[in-house]
Amino acid sequence: MKKSLTLVVAVYNAVRYLELLFAALLRQSMNDFEVIVADDGSGPEIRKLIETVTPQSSFPIIHLWHEDAGFRKNVMLNKAINASQTDYLVFIDGDCLPHRQFLHDHSQNRRPNSLLCGRRVNLSKDITDRLTLEDVRSGRYEKLSWALLFDGLLARSTNLEDAVRIENGFIRRLLHRNKARILGCNFSVEKKLLERINGFNEDYRAPGLGEDSDIAFRLALTGVQLMSLRYLAVLLHLYHPRTVVEDANKELYERVLASQNALCRNGLREIEHLKLSSKDFGSQGGKVYTKS
Repeated sequence: MKKSLTLVVAVYNAVRYLELLFAALLRQSMNDFEVIVADDGSGPEIRKLIETVTPQSSFPIIHLWHEDAGFRKNVMLNKAINASQTDYLVFIDGDCLPHRQFLHDHSQNRRPNSLLCGRRVNLSKDITDRLTLEDVRSGRYEKLSWALLFDGLLARSTNLEDAVRIENGFIRRLLHRNKARILGCNFSVEKKLLERINGFNEDYRAPGLGEDSDIAFRLALTGVQLMSLRYLAVLLHLYHPRTVVEDANKELYERVLASQNALCRNGLREIEHLKLSSKDFGSQGGKVYTKS
């Protein structure tokens, strides 16, 4: 039976984090989803973990893998788009722990022609190291413990306000009036909208910008609306050393901004010749470049 959405999990090694993530997925309040593990060249431990977890899960798990040839996350994300069996995709990273209502919140708030943008809580190394499988299985990880609050006061764990889930839409709007912005570890969108812009730009060969800012900018060019899921779809980000965005990524992103080109050349498919066309978007007023 076809599922209602696909959860794409981008991973590269870090098997302990993925084990914690699977424990969180087994607690989800909905089970009408499939999981695609988009593996950018991990060792055999990831495959062994998936083989162990699959018989326990109420959802199908698809493991996509390619050889480790440097950072090729966007290549693997495009493979996940092609492999997905649903028309709605939720993207997270393998170093994150979703709240029990995480997929429910993405599913219930999906809208046509929209990109849902969630936030994340950044856990410190100390809090991350102390997390156990039992903490996740029991749901303790979802609670704002005194240890976590104290850690936040010391500015070791950050964005603790994003650990609060608020169901009342009026209160959410009162608390959050800023524009929505994307994080690559917590967003969702219709599959057809990603296909329309040729997916993720595979020219990005380092972390940062390519898996989030670039995709949001090009989707917006086609008239897609960014919608905030702050105080819903709560996500905890497990500690790792901070990623530095390389100059090559910044330069590529600046070229994308300057081009106003919604369609990347090197994405779901390779495109040699581009031309501007806005007729597909009618009153939306968006612009996109399509294959000539």
